[in-house]
Amino acid sequence: MRTDAYPSPPGGGGGRRDQATRYALLPLRIFLGVTFVYAGLDKLTDSAFMKDAGAGSVGDMMRAVRDSSAIPSLVDLALESPVGFGYAIALGELAVGIGTLLGLLTRLAALGGALISLSLWLTVSWASDPYYYGNDLAYLMAWTPLVLAGAPLLSLDAVLRARRRRGTGVGHRG
Repeated sequence: MRTDAYPSPPGGGGGRRDQATRYALLPLRIFLGVTFVYAGLDKLTDSAFMKDAGAGSVGDMMRAVRDSSAIPSLVDLALESPVGFGYAIALGELAVGIGTLLGLLTRLAALGGALISLSLWLTVSWASDPYYYGNDLAYLMAWTPLVLAGAPLLSLDAVLRARRRRGTGVGHRG
């Protein structure tokens, strides 16, 4: 019994539509992975961002959005250590992006991306009016298919899954 998320049709690779369906999440995975790696590196290399106060600092940004956020207490928590929060977000984005690009623990990485996007939506971009001007909600929705489906193709998850199957004899005909 095959448990592949995208099984090949009997006799081969199928038509173009079947191939497109099998690879449909790959562009989303690449986009989100590259974007989150870039966002994490951008924060880590921006000397102004990783400061408690000053133009472009994470501390000033959090103080600016505190009263307009959906959950001010979440902002207050971040303001207890703005620099620590900045590093946590940056390193989280970097880990999520790398995991997504490599397809390693993809569902977990996507869940991390969704949680980062959710927290940013509820704090930083909550006051966007109309709501669709804030991109964090769109990122949250974009992570959802990867949370549900993972990375069944062109991923370390798929390589590890195939290796486990070969080791246990699952999928072999005998």
